[in-house]
Amino acid sequence: MKKYKIFISGVQKELKEERRAAKEFILNDALFSDYFDVFLFEDAPAKSRPVESIYLGEVKKSDIYIGIIGQQYGVVGKNMMSPTEKEFREAKKLHKTILVYIKGENGKNDKKRDDGVQRLIKEMGHPQDGYARKRFKDISELTRLVYASLIEFLKEEGIVGRGAFDERICADARIADIDEEKVSWFLRVAREERKFTLSPEASVNDVLVHLNLLRDGKLTNAAVLLFGKNPHRFFLQAEVKCVQLPGTEVCKPFPSYKVYSGNLFEQVDKAVGFVLDIIKQAVIQQKHTPQFKRPFEIPVFAIQEAIVNAVAHRNYNVTSGVQVMVFTDRIEVWNSGSLPPELNIEDLRKPHTSFPANPLLANVLYFANYIQRTGSGTLEMIKQCRAQGAPEPEFVLIRNVEFRMILPRDVFTEEALNKIGLNERQIEAVKFIKVGGRITNKEYQKTFGLKKRQSTDDLKELETKGILSRVGTTGRGTYYILKGAPKGRKGH
Repeated sequence: MKKYKIFISGVQKELKEERRAAKEFILNDALFSDYFDVFLFEDAPAKSRPVESIYLGEVKKSDIYIGIIGQQYGVVGKNMMSPTEKEFREAKKLHKTILVYIKGENGKNDKKRDDGVQRLIKEMGHPQDGYARKRFKDISELTRLVYASLIEFLKEEGIVGRGAFDERICADARIADIDEEKVSWFLRVAREERKFTLSPEASVNDVLVHLNLLRDGKLTNAAVLLFGKNPHRFFLQAEVKCVQLPGTEVCKPFPSYKVYSGNLFEQVDKAVGFVLDIIKQAVIQQKHTPQFKRPFEIPVFAIQEAIVNAVAHRNYNVTSGVQVMVFTDRIEVWNSGSLPPELNIEDLRKPHTSFPANPLLANVLYFANYIQRTGSGTLEMIKQCRAQGAPEPEFVLIRNVEFRMILPRDVFTEEALNKIGLNERQIEAVKFIKVGGRITNKEYQKTFGLKKRQSTDDLKELETKGILSRVGTTGRGTYYILKGAPKGRKGH
């Protein structure tokens, strides 16, 4: 297998973190690590040859030049040029693929850069030269842009399909591998929920054609994932792992562990059911009636949206599946993949356009009323959590290769407790109670090595601030629980 060589350029001292992050991102990505090697000058072994001949020699051997541009031009050497400019001009002369990433916004900020940098930026912006030139504000955005550019490079080289994963033909799959009952179910739901135009009597073939799930008469990956009798036979990575954890950290033994590998609808439904079987339902007496309302501690919509988002937008090119982890204080939903270059984490908390990683999957899930098409799912999650008084979801991107949605299970998250002004002992005590269900004064003393008076003061403050409730008055039978938790209940 051919490996393409990437040369990363940029002022070392100023852009040390960006240079390093770009290299590590490429080499840690499951797809890119198979097709790319990366040269970073600071990682090269010491040699007796002149420095300039080393880095220009590496540019010659490279297939792709990545230039990261900041404020500084760099140390001027022969020909009154910095190493960055020399590397760029060598790549340009040899007609290498040139990808340029400029740190910071344009306009007035560009005028604050060194003169040499301003000149380079202007030259690198000539559209006739065919350079890919993007701007970034932080490392997360830089790696997203690098990802998009390298995927486009691999597409142009014919290494990965020019369409998304879900649009590609699924080798060896036949119409007989499609579950007719699932297609009939979809027709019924899609007509009721989204006014889908095909009649309930439409054939399987007609449905697949209408949804663009056939290419040249052959099943696409999306067709098998959505309606296959056994998608796992074709895609081992098409599964959702659900784990219940005994505390706030990953540790064994797991109270419950399931792997769901049916079609995508089944994966979502079973994963949501797994979570709902674990999390608490609050018992709330409704006003002016003896009836009780039992909402889940987290809105069901938020749980389903997190899971279906992971299934719909994950990167199916890598072997890792979707993972749902139910801790005592939160739910985390992990999926491989990144945000599209057009979005960042902050955009998920405001109105935004939808850019599905797997458009065919997203389209069918929309018709089945599993997702929203307009990119409003994350906003609705936030809205419903606020309305219920539950903590808002958190969105996290890890090294631009893994996306996580985190749904706190209660208002006593570590972040919230820090804002209240609790000391470290008190925060650890809340974690202790989340796992064990209660704590006594004596346990508090023993855990933190305190005298009774200091322990009593800590617990009293937690009670005063509305975090703990005391059960009992004095004596051995007295203990503390989280406010609102059922008395006598141990753990979750």
